[in-house]
Amino acid sequence: MLKFDVLQTEGQARRGRLTLNHGVVETPVFMPVGTYGTVKGVLPASLEAMGAQIILGNTFHLWLRPGLDVLRQFGGLHRFESWSRPILTDSGGFQVWSLGEMRKISEEGVKFASPVNGDKLFLTPEVSMQVQRALNSDIVMQFDECTPYDTQGHITTEKEARVSMELSLRWAVRCEMEFERLENPNALFGIVQGGMYENLRQESLETLAALDLPGYAIGGVSVGEPKEEMRRIVAHTPHRLPPNKPRYLMGVGTPEDLIDGVAAGVDMFDCVMPTRNARNGHLFTRFGDLRIRNARYKTDEQPIDMTCSCHACANFSRAYLHHVERCGEMLAPMLASIHNLHYYVNLMREVREALDAGAFEAFVKRFHADRQRGV
Repeated sequence: MLKFDVLQTEGQARRGRLTLNHGVVETPVFMPVGTYGTVKGVLPASLEAMGAQIILGNTFHLWLRPGLDVLRQFGGLHRFESWSRPILTDSGGFQVWSLGEMRKISEEGVKFASPVNGDKLFLTPEVSMQVQRALNSDIVMQFDECTPYDTQGHITTEKEARVSMELSLRWAVRCEMEFERLENPNALFGIVQGGMYENLRQESLETLAALDLPGYAIGGVSVGEPKEEMRRIVAHTPHRLPPNKPRYLMGVGTPEDLIDGVAAGVDMFDCVMPTRNARNGHLFTRFGDLRIRNARYKTDEQPIDMTCSCHACANFSRAYLHHVERCGEMLAPMLASIHNLHYYVNLMREVREALDAGAFEAFVKRFHADRQRGV
């Protein structure tokens, strides 16, 4: 089940409400990434406390471990990972792309050796739908081929991008057929591909729109292309998708990328950046980014961000975070992850409030001024 209502607009930016089987999601929304059935270093209760409305899981990795038997035993991913709110699962296409020469793509699907134990595996659109049915995720992503930007120094040509895009379109049809055969009560999203070529993106989105799926994603960005190339595709694509369906920008990105995406008409975002950067002592704040390992924070009694209400900022100083980070204590990436995710989740809450008030343009100006001010 999926119901999507656009509540407010300002330019291309949209304020919406997404109703799914496990709850309501207010958009624009940032979705923390929980690849293996866990958002790294963060308890589900902490995610709920910071206001996370929906999280991700990954079909590819959960298929390998713990496997379908365990997932079916628990009735899906929600009970297994103790998360009662909505879940979106990626189809595995990006992970297949990341295997590089370890995988062989054909019309039927992808053959590869398991990175876990070396078993020979075959992932097809049908298998992806079967795994996601077992996961019982609220939003199911079609199985696609993620069109690369650069393969070993070779920039993907328009002809190569077309072959990849057309394969993803054929796989989308197979995904829809299998999704319906399985009588999946959740929602299937298509994924727009086409590399860095606007004409291919247009062809992809028009063909997918004709399938009348519950929602659509923009894939194949943040795969090594220069930032200006990504911005060009993001500016081109979202507002051309069906206006009554949710729009999801996959795997993006920095706080600035999220604001640009909202301005271009995107409703949903995910990225590993908040937790990955946290594990390297890189913290996001309203006033720019902060490297907590730097010696300048050794005696700093301020919280990470004076305007932040997360558990880390409410209870600990920069000096303490610097200390546990330098000592290699596991608490350091845990607190940093809580802060970064809270920052991203709260940023989208502020965006929604600005859209509700008809003040998004003013919010964007203030956001950029604050971020450039510096910590």
